[in-house]
Amino acid sequence: MKVKICGTTNIKDAMLSVELGADMLGFIFYYKSKRYIQYNVAESIIRQLPDSVLKIGVFVNSAIGEVNSAADKIGLSAVQLHGNETPSYTKQIKRPVIKSFRVGSKFDFTLLDKYENCSFLLDNFSEKKFGGTGKSFNWSLIPKEFKSKIILAGGVSSKNIEEIFVNIKPYAVDLVSSIEKFPGKKHEEKLKEFFNTVNKLRDKC
Repeated sequence: MKVKICGTTNIKDAMLSVELGADMLGFIFYYKSKRYIQYNVAESIIRQLPDSVLKIGVFVNSAIGEVNSAADKIGLSAVQLHGNETPSYTKQIKRPVIKSFRVGSKFDFTLLDKYENCSFLLDNFSEKKFGGTGKSFNWSLIPKEFKSKIILAGGVSSKNIEEIFVNIKPYAVDLVSSIEKFPGKKHEEKLKEFFNTVNKLRDKC
């Protein structure tokens, strides 16, 4: 199970996350987010990261040209689309795409079948936010055939990671609020606690 640490805003947090075992770092380019980062700041961080770590840019309903241009300039490994982007939109993105979906009680999982050549991130549904709510959705809603293919987000923490690892077995998990001091700044001890638990679970495999 891979780990994506999202909402990265500074080099200190980025390097600590990588040192502890993060496989992916997320940079949020949605200006309304409390974890928003400017392109040039993200670029300066990415240049200092090892090649083995995936650099994911998070966009919300941005123009296609802007996404492709930013991905090239900054050096993103992939882009995460966290808005209302359509299947035809994703086909025009030149980098690998992670399409995010906010899952509520009536979410239709057949919607995922309409998106070709995408990875999928499942997050909690909120009418007010596109993500980063810190709350989980009902994981029992996830069809069995999707579980090993998804990135699971929404309320993931050291308290429930063993349950996720054992019962859901997603491709990866995505964390933001549960390992922060405040939006945009990671909490060193919470990060260490989380990765200590994750690495013990990984060692059992």
